[in-house]
Amino acid sequence: METTATFCALVPPYILDKLAQSDDPAVREPAKRTLERDAVLRTQPGESSLRAAGTLSGRPDRTIFDAQHKVTMPGTKVHAESDRPSKDKAVNYAHAGLGAAYEFYLKVYGRESIDGGGLPLEATVHYGDQYGNAFWNGQQVVLGDGMGDIFADFTVPVDVIGHALTHGVMQHSSDLEYSGQSGALRESISDVFGSLIKQYALGQTADQADWLIGAGLLGPAVRGSALRSLKAPGTAYDDPRIGKDPQPATRDNYVRTSRDNGGVHINSGIPNHAFYQLATTLGGHAWERAGEIWYATLTGGELASDADFAEFARLTCATTRRLYDEGDEIQALLKAWSTVGVPAT
Repeated sequence: METTATFCALVPPYILDKLAQSDDPAVREPAKRTLERDAVLRTQPGESSLRAAGTLSGRPDRTIFDAQHKVTMPGTKVHAESDRPSKDKAVNYAHAGLGAAYEFYLKVYGRESIDGGGLPLEATVHYGDQYGNAFWNGQQVVLGDGMGDIFADFTVPVDVIGHALTHGVMQHSSDLEYSGQSGALRESISDVFGSLIKQYALGQTADQADWLIGAGLLGPAVRGSALRSLKAPGTAYDDPRIGKDPQPATRDNYVRTSRDNGGVHINSGIPNHAFYQLATTLGGHAWERAGEIWYATLTGGELASDADFAEFARLTCATTRRLYDEGDEIQALLKAWSTVGVPAT
């Protein structure tokens, strides 16, 4: 299976496939356009490098572009770091979301921007005609306006932007292949840190967090709470238009498929749930001990690009012992991986 890690989308193709079969043209046509655009983006060659490095200033350098409902990238520059708030709410939401992710990585892990070197952050809003997705394209975050009653504006949920930017963090650390279990790990890590960015922004402890990805993104008439749930994979939505959440919570229910780059959005539920189990067992702020283990494993230089679940679990155990010795943390981690059926030793 030929894949690229450059185009990493939030909404999985199986949801869009379902919408594209709708009898309602107001649902079917935007879904078909989104699928067609994603197919083009998925086959485009990846960039060999990002933009020129930034400076270590301790402050974000954000630029927002407006695609004006076209698909030409990056669009027209409409907002720079020093500009006053825009009259366009999507621009302001994107600016704030980039800032929330930047602050999280800097204040929590001492990482300045996605590359650790102050790289300027860019986002494009109003991408496409009722484009029903958000993605990382190897250089920036791209956000659609949504699809009427199905998806709301993708600029609004801060975890959506955090998820996308975390793909950029991985691009500069452990660049996991976007296929099979390594791809599911990539999606899971983006979900984990997307959720942590939201929790940090809200000051929530692990027991206060909703552990949802894209809460508020589904339209009011759609039966569901979000796109994915780390707390209870497989329960985020159940609606005749978008289908039923297919994510498994355990390795026993791993989905083998050639679709979705080998099930990267489906099977990410397994490591997602392991992180939830660890974070809630340890308690407190999830970005501290649980998040530190995931972040140190991701950036420690030992995670192979083709790592599977068991390899990632083993490395998280090694990281935990290095950081916390044989304390409560390793016992909680071993229990978490056991709960989802992934061997960690």
